Formats: sequence, C-alpha cells, structure tokens
Amino acid sequence: MSLNLGKFREQLLQKERELRSDIKAGEEACKTVELDQTRVGRISRMDALQSQAMSQAANHRWEQELKRIAAALNRIDEDDYGYCLRCDELIVSGRLEIDPAATLCVKCAR
Repeated sequence: MSLNLGKFREQLLQKERELRSDIKAGEEACKTVELDQTRVGRISRMDALQSQAMSQAANHRWEQELKRIAAALNRIDEDDYGYCLRCDELIVSGRLEIDPAATLCVKCAR
C-alpha cells in the first residue's frame, strides 16, 4: 500500500492527545451540580444542570472518538489500515486525510 502510515499514525496520536486533554478539562464541568438553594438561585441551578448535561454529552462523543482512534491505530499495527471494513477495498488517501480513523470507503459510507 502506498499510504504514509507514519503520517496517519502521528495524526491519530495527536488527535488522541487533544481529546484526552479536552476530557480532562471537561471533568470539572461534569461534576455533580450542588442543589443548595441558599447559595444558588433556581435559574443558576438550571443553567448549571444544562451545562453539566452538555459537558457529559461532549465527553461521551470524545470517548467514542477515542475508541475510533484506538481501532485505527490497531489497524495500522495489524497492517489492515486503509481498507474498507465493509467491502475490503482501499480507502482513498484523501478520505483518510480528512478523517484518519475512517473505516469505510466513500461508496460504502453512502
């Protein structure tokens, strides 16, 4: 295969570092919202709960992306990187440039 696996591996590892940093930064926002009415008004609590839910959803998306990255790194190690998981055809490098964790070729992704 003519793909530059080292380049794709580095892109995946860089994205993994960024996601782990985002998750760590978002941990504070996911903590339980204190419901002490003497300290915080009702609207502020509602805002805090909404913010907490949004942070938890973002963390879930980031965790899912980390799984995709780990799977792509595993495919590189197993010499299966760059092949569509559905039809086993080569995924064009342009698609991998956009999303190095892509698992499907353009045709199968439709």
